[in-house]
Amino acid sequence: MANPKDEKDLKHNLEELLENPDALQEQLTKTEQFAKKNRNLLFGGVGVVVAAIAGLLGWQWYTKDQDKKAQTELFPAVFYLEKDSANRALKGDGNASTIGLEKITDRYSGTASAEVAHFYIGVTKLQEGKYDEAISHLQKFDADDKLVQARAYSLIGDAYMEKNNLGEAISYYKKAADYYPNPEFTPVYLSKLGLAYELNKDLSNAAMAYRTITTEFKESSDVVMAQKRLARVEYLINKGVKAE
Repeated sequence: MANPKDEKDLKHNLEELLENPDALQEQLTKTEQFAKKNRNLLFGGVGVVVAAIAGLLGWQWYTKDQDKKAQTELFPAVFYLEKDSANRALKGDGNASTIGLEKITDRYSGTASAEVAHFYIGVTKLQEGKYDEAISHLQKFDADDKLVQARAYSLIGDAYMEKNNLGEAISYYKKAADYYPNPEFTPVYLSKLGLAYELNKDLSNAAMAYRTITTEFKESSDVVMAQKRLARVEYLINKGVKAE
């Protein structure tokens, strides 16, 4: 497995790099410099260890070095996404700057960078309306950063909503809302969950989702809309009307 600290740091910075091109460019420069300084680390000192342990350490060193290499490919690809050049981000630019996100997931499989590449591919495929591909890639993303992992669950829910698979959408919106409750993002996931329940004609659970926003996240900007939706759903429940 990739070095846990490297993996945590990389995924912790995921949202900043996605939203901030300047931070991305700065990180790109740092990554390239770091990789140049550490080219000779591969398998260092492993030969003096007994065979069984040598194999394990050798694999750990290899994946760590592979993740450094993957990062030098990853950041230029993400930069292309920031510049609205999805094809170059996915396929590479042909100029040795990056092989592209798709090849990163294959060539550097098992690294933190490959998982992050899966996340970005999933987001891109979702935007392109290729929902099955989006789901496949987002499901391969496994983050230590709870906020980013919850975001991935929510995006999978979005893809299932577009496919009109309400059961799976509800399942993933619940995962997103329950994974790491926080006032910034959880109300958004609960709003999506409530809407999915409404479309699935489950007014009782829809009301519960909206009510959670109004009682547990009172400072959220989503509270007013949640109150309106809750009032409408409760009215329908009292009238014995099924969700439309």
